[in-house]
Amino acid sequence: MKLSDILIKVSHLGVRGNTDRVVSGLAYDSRKVTADSLFVAIPGAKHDGFEYIEDALKHGAGVIVSPHGRFPNRDVTHVQVADARRALADMADVFYGHPSGKLKVVGITGTNGKTTTAFMVRDILKAADLTPGLMGTVQYEIGSRILPATRTTPESSDIQCYFDQMLHAGCRSAVMEVSSHALEQDRVRGLDFDVAVFSNLTLDHLDYHETMERYYGAKRRLFTSLGGGSKKAVAVINHDDAWGRRLMSEPGLQAGVLTFGFEEGALFRAVDVVIGPTGSECTIRSPTGESRVHIPLLGRFNLQNGLAAYVATRALGVDNDTVIRALALRVAVPGRLEEIATRRGWRVFVDYAHTDDALANVLETLRRFTPGRLIVVFGCGGNRDPSKRPLMGAVASRLADIAILTSDNPRDEAPLAIIDQIRAGFDDRTHGEVVEDRASAITMALSLAREGDVILVAGKGHETTQECRGAYSLFDDRQVVRTLLQRMEG
Repeated sequence: MKLSDILIKVSHLGVRGNTDRVVSGLAYDSRKVTADSLFVAIPGAKHDGFEYIEDALKHGAGVIVSPHGRFPNRDVTHVQVADARRALADMADVFYGHPSGKLKVVGITGTNGKTTTAFMVRDILKAADLTPGLMGTVQYEIGSRILPATRTTPESSDIQCYFDQMLHAGCRSAVMEVSSHALEQDRVRGLDFDVAVFSNLTLDHLDYHETMERYYGAKRRLFTSLGGGSKKAVAVINHDDAWGRRLMSEPGLQAGVLTFGFEEGALFRAVDVVIGPTGSECTIRSPTGESRVHIPLLGRFNLQNGLAAYVATRALGVDNDTVIRALALRVAVPGRLEEIATRRGWRVFVDYAHTDDALANVLETLRRFTPGRLIVVFGCGGNRDPSKRPLMGAVASRLADIAILTSDNPRDEAPLAIIDQIRAGFDDRTHGEVVEDRASAITMALSLAREGDVILVAGKGHETTQECRGAYSLFDDRQVVRTLLQRMEG
C-alpha cells in the first residue's frame, strides 16, 4: 500500500519525504522491521521507540513515524504524529483493510472471568457455524492454527494482522479478551465490535492504574466507543456488579444495553439455580421467555460466565437452542479450575485465581464439595499491586483449612518479602505454612493430603514459566502436579 493512501485517513502533524513510497508492512519493534516497512516509534514506560530508529533503518525501514519533530537525515520518509499509539492503530486499520468490519466481533473485558467466557462464546459460535477466531490470555486461534499468547490483548497492529489472517483462514467471527492495559494504550482503537461484555471489576492492576476509578475508566472506554462504527453494537453488562450498574447508566453509551445476573433487575436473570459437584444449571428468565441451561463447570461464578456468553451470542443472533446445546458441552479452559486426575482418594485443581475475589470464588466453590480438608497453595506476583496481597491472605485464612504460601512470579521482588505481605492478612488463629520454592510447596500439599481432601494450586493457571529477576524458567503447575502424582502412585 502507498503511504499516501494510508495518510489520507490518518491524522498527522507533518511529513518529510516521498509519500508515494510503497509500505510493505508495519512494525513497532525494530527487530521485526523488514525492507520497506513503516516503523512506529512508540514511547514506552521504560524505553522510547525513538531510541530504536537507527536499528529500524538498518533493517530496511522506509518510513519512520514518531511524535518527535527531529528526524535522522536518511533517504526515508518521516511522519510526525501527535500520538504514536493512536497512529499505529489507525494506520494498521487502514493497511489491513478494516478487517473487524468483515467479522462478527465479541470483546470481553473485566477483572475475572474473561478467559472462560471467551472460550464459551467461541464454542457457541463454532456450533452456529460462524467459524470463530480467538485472542486471549491463554492462546490465539486463527483457523486451524493455535499460537501461544504473548499477552491478553496484542498490540493494535498485531490485532489487525490476526483479524486479517482470520478472514483468509475462513473465519466469520472473532472473540477477544480486552485488557484494561490495552484500552488505556489504544490497542483496540478502530476495532468495530458487534458485542462487548463487561464481567466485573475487582481489585487488580493498581500498580498500573493506581486507583479503582482509573481502572474503571479504562474499562469504560470500550463501551463509550461501542457503536461508533458501522455496526449496530450491543453492550452486555453484569447487573450484579456495582461497577457494572454504574456502567449501564454512563451518559456516553451509544450502543444498546443488555444486562445479566442473579439479582432482580437483570434483563437476563438466572433463577432456580442449582450448583452441583459436576456442574451448574439455572433457568434464564428474559423478555423472550424462559430457558433451562446446564453448564458442566463448577461454581456460581462459572454459571455467571455462562450467562454472559448466553446473552452475548443471543445478541449476535445465534438461536436459543444452539446456544443451550453448546453451553451444555464441557469446555476445556486451560488452568481454569482444571482438575488433575488422581487415584488417591483426594482431588487436585489448578486455577489462575490471582485476585482476592477470584480466590474467594474458587475456594467457596470447592468448599461445597470437600468432605475433608481444603488445602491451598498460592503466592502473589512481584512488581504488581501489593495492596491485594494481604486481602488474598485473608481469603485463604478464612476459607482454607491449610494454606501454603509460596512464590508465584516474584519478578524483581524478594519472594519472602511478598509472602510476609500476604501473611499480614491472616488472622491470629492461622499463620500459613511458608515454602518459598513453588515445587516444594506443591510437594508439601500433596504429601499432607488424605482421603476426602481437596487441593487448590492457585495463581499461575495455564502459565508454563516462572519469572524471577528477569529470567524465565519452565514451570507449569499442572505438569508439576502430574509428575509428583506419578511418583506417588508408582
